[in-house]
Amino acid sequence: MTNKDCDSMNLLLCCDFGSTFTKLCVIDPNNGEIVAFSKAFTTINTNVMDGFNTALEEIYKTCGKRDFETRLAASSAAGGLKMVASGLVPDLTAKAARLAAASAGAKVLKTYAYELTHADKQEIASIAPDIILLSGGIDGGNKDVLLKNAETIAETEGDFCVIIAGNRAAASEAETIAIKGGKRAVVCENVMPQFGKLNIQPAKNAIREIFIKNIISAKGLSQVQSFMTDEIIPTPLAVYEAARLLSQGTDDEPGLGELMVYDLGGATTDVYSMADGLPTNTKVYVQGLIEPFAKRTVEGDIGMRYSLGPMLEAIAESGIQQFYDSYGLQESDVNTWLIICTAAPETIPTSKHSAYTKIEHALACEAIRISAARHVGSYERIYTPLGETMVQTGKDLTGVKYVIGTGGAIINAATPYNILQTAIYNPKDTNLLKPQSPQLLLDKDYCLAAMGLLSRSFPGLALKMMKKRLSRF
Repeated sequence: MTNKDCDSMNLLLCCDFGSTFTKLCVIDPNNGEIVAFSKAFTTINTNVMDGFNTALEEIYKTCGKRDFETRLAASSAAGGLKMVASGLVPDLTAKAARLAAASAGAKVLKTYAYELTHADKQEIASIAPDIILLSGGIDGGNKDVLLKNAETIAETEGDFCVIIAGNRAAASEAETIAIKGGKRAVVCENVMPQFGKLNIQPAKNAIREIFIKNIISAKGLSQVQSFMTDEIIPTPLAVYEAARLLSQGTDDEPGLGELMVYDLGGATTDVYSMADGLPTNTKVYVQGLIEPFAKRTVEGDIGMRYSLGPMLEAIAESGIQQFYDSYGLQESDVNTWLIICTAAPETIPTSKHSAYTKIEHALACEAIRISAARHVGSYERIYTPLGETMVQTGKDLTGVKYVIGTGGAIINAATPYNILQTAIYNPKDTNLLKPQSPQLLLDKDYCLAAMGLLSRSFPGLALKMMKKRLSRF
């Protein structure tokens, strides 16, 4: 791309501050093209502007030095937005709180149910969350657990915000308790005002507001924010909004229908499903909470750099030797790769035929396999006096039309198709409701986060660009 190709004065700059790399892309809204792209290591341990400026200099080489009239950004640097969620019943309000937090782009590190114990209080302090989402009780229901947990949270060490999204009859009192304990607190509508009915949008909005007002400075992004023309949002929220737009479309442009997105990052693996998830078999009954059409889960122990140690532990649950044998790996090579990536997270295997490239491929496959199993629903056969019946928990995603892969370990892989195939159902996936015959797509341009940012002001443009740029195999 030459400077002549970048003559338009209304080019848009979209920035994604990832845990490992900061990625910049320049979009020409006149023709819906990405005219420049660059990335640099995210310099979170010094100043995030250092990595940003390095990437920006690369952009200037293509487009010339210029002021972009629109500058948008998302961030998951420094581990993203860390959250703890608490509710009354594990499968109801606690799950509702977790869904609300995840849909807002947070990394939910722990979910608690019932009354918080002294051990829970100590664990929360050690997690050091940015936000605690406190829920519990339908409106007009149990108040005691919400108030007792507010007292425990007020006594918990740490500088965090408390969002109270439980029984409205106790919410104001819970807020007073938290504030008296020296915590910042905000009340929003109950995440489950009626039994089995989700209401996660108010909590999602509150989380986003806290991210904008309080987390930006804590993550060292204040200087970045001053450069941008709109508020920085969490990267997972940007991808979430891109996926929802791509699925549902606009009034003028149809979407793709039901889909899933796997975003394989350095610290986490995020999974998004845009599907109603209701049983496809009339003989199957849903047990527990009916999950929302737009759902995100985040696996904090599954990541290609900062979470390699925990990911190997998760792999070991299915047999670590089986992992080595299945992919033809040597334990010593895997351990060496772990040491290399811990010391230098920006490391990328230099040869397509090296042992480390094979390890990177194997880890990416396992990251998708494990995160898929945790996201999709499942079913079990139950025998009753009236005969056999099947009960579904979570979302039935067997009919999903598209599975999209993004994140450096997938995009830069020699065989990304093989990695994404682990998201598809196979006979070994006992009782898992994974997609059975989806079309696999690749976000080869790292465009999903940018399209999520773009969708806020230019949804039609963002949708057309995604449909055009996502690569089919």
